[in-house]
Amino acid sequence: MSPTTSEIIFEVSDDEVDGGYSASALGYGIHTQAETIEEIRDNIREAVECYFDDASIRPSVVRLHFVRDEVLAL
Repeated sequence: MSPTTSEIIFEVSDDEVDGGYSASALGYGIHTQAETIEEIRDNIREAVECYFDDASIRPSVVRLHFVRDEVLAL
């Protein structure tokens, strides 16, 4: 982990099997899930704080990229 990491990106998607949301950090082994958007935000904050237990290397920005599949019937 580089001390210059200033941003981390999470891909957030609907959990089609169990409902709710799942999130994974791109480039890091950080994963979490929750039932609501508010809970996923809180869980992501907590997961990042746990993963980067040294605050001096913790990213200052967490970006959430919401992914949604949508099917149009013709």
